[in-house]
Amino acid sequence: METPTLGLLQIFVLAIIQGVSEFLPISSSAHLILPAKLVDWPDQGLAFDVAVHLGTLAAAMIYFRRDLAAFGNSVGVLFAQRRRDANLDLLLRIALATMPIVVCGALFSDEIEAHLRNTASIALVTMAFGLVLWWADRRHVAERSSTPTSTQALLIGLAQAVALVPGTSRAGITITAALALGLARRAALQFSFLLAIPTIAAASLFMAWSAKTALPWPTLGIGFAIAMLCAWLCIAAFMRLVERIGMAPFAVYRLALGAVLLIFF
Repeated sequence: METPTLGLLQIFVLAIIQGVSEFLPISSSAHLILPAKLVDWPDQGLAFDVAVHLGTLAAAMIYFRRDLAAFGNSVGVLFAQRRRDANLDLLLRIALATMPIVVCGALFSDEIEAHLRNTASIALVTMAFGLVLWWADRRHVAERSSTPTSTQALLIGLAQAVALVPGTSRAGITITAALALGLARRAALQFSFLLAIPTIAAASLFMAWSAKTALPWPTLGIGFAIAMLCAWLCIAAFMRLVERIGMAPFAVYRLALGAVLLIFF
């Protein structure tokens, strides 16, 4: 297969889209349609997709480095002292929540790609889950919790598997599920973003295994760096502003984006 030649503008645009949309509940699939429809760019290839996904993975690991260090310390305590703590319980719940998308991805990803990756389907899914996100954010819960139970974690993980359907948004569906199950906004974001770490790592490994083309290291490095910076900025801003802005702006944005895709593309 011929190696694609990517221009700087394409590298910047696609890396920014990946970095921004990975952690905001706005659907990367819906956004990637726009440059594909508006500009005659070559397909960037899986090697580039791996690079920008690794960039977002690095951003999450940097932002949540203290949590990851606490997980490592808790694992060490488990082996040394045979004692579990709250951090280890959270790590086990993240692992539990990761399983559904790994299994469903292995079983159904080809079918989903073949039948659901079209503009109309992505637009409708983007709009539908925007409304669900709005509902979940406004749903009244007397006392919202700060950490998910094992059952809640599994349900969030099952919801994450739905993100295999283009237009859903991995961040959007996990935040929606967490809010609907009674987690506070900040807790919903934190669990969604921590859950992204093993999920993105697994997806990157799968894409790397499937990649048939290579790209120059500078191209991959630029894509990685831009995606990492944009993703880190999004995580930092979202975590800081979530209590103030809520999910309504993102729901409205998804409705507008879906309408644009339906009407013009």
